[in-house]
Amino acid sequence: MITSSDRQLPPGTILNGKWHGKSYRLERLLGVGANGQVYLASSGRSTCALKIGMETEELQAEANVLASLDRRERGRPPFLLDVDDAVVGGREAPFYVMQYVPGVPVRSYLRQHGEQWFGVIGYRLLKRLAELHEAGWVFGDVKNDNVLVSSYGRVALVDYGGMTAAGRSVRQFTEIYDRGYWSAGSRTAEPAYDWFAVAVLWIHVLDGKRLMNLSRMLLPQNRHPRELMALVRSNLLLKPMEPWIDRALNGRFRDSEEACEAWRSCLQTAQEAKLDKSAKVPGWMAGLFALSVALCLAAGAFWILK
Repeated sequence: MITSSDRQLPPGTILNGKWHGKSYRLERLLGVGANGQVYLASSGRSTCALKIGMETEELQAEANVLASLDRRERGRPPFLLDVDDAVVGGREAPFYVMQYVPGVPVRSYLRQHGEQWFGVIGYRLLKRLAELHEAGWVFGDVKNDNVLVSSYGRVALVDYGGMTAAGRSVRQFTEIYDRGYWSAGSRTAEPAYDWFAVAVLWIHVLDGKRLMNLSRMLLPQNRHPRELMALVRSNLLLKPMEPWIDRALNGRFRDSEEACEAWRSCLQTAQEAKLDKSAKVPGWMAGLFALSVALCLAAGAFWILK
């Protein structure tokens, strides 16, 4: 079987599906997860992402999640394209094929295009999570590497290995994004688990060095959302979002739609405050949240019309 720690399969490797007869050429490694490797692959003229792993049951569970989303969200291209087995190095290995999502992690996108984009990216991320929550799923492993951003701040979630049915224990998580790690709640799959991770995502993306130092310094019994809020209050970009982050870290939204609207409202309030003080601050700072709010409102219109 293929494990996340095994040697990478070289570019040009051909996987022939045992049951469905489709062939895939591996182009390059996209990422390594807890239970497998994800490759950019091609089949004929089509490009896709192919995940090959060590445990049939684990990969089948992920494929089932994608299939359930496809059934619920009709009218868009399917996530799941194929599920099969192939012989690799004389051993049989399970794999599944999904839609390839172009883009770069959030932090990389902001470095390339500017931190003012975090407003619209945050809104679109929350809207995507709200769709999953409405369908009865919790993403579970929200983190920088699993949130890809493409042109004009379009957001896509990748690596559905942590997706968990509401009410069950979260399947996969990353410690620093986990509310249990910060003594802020259980690891039960519920929308509030994802809201917490989104709040930490922005602290990680916009103040990552201090967050990592804080995590290393604190004893387990001293980890608490108040320590995270201290970072937020002392960061120029995060402070205007303090009301939203505080509610997210403490699970104080009625539902995910309220979390979305609260994000947009918080941006708008921050912009109004900036306009009141615009004569006393540099022009770039006054314009920072203006662009975020404008993009966020445009994103809202996009989702309404979609």
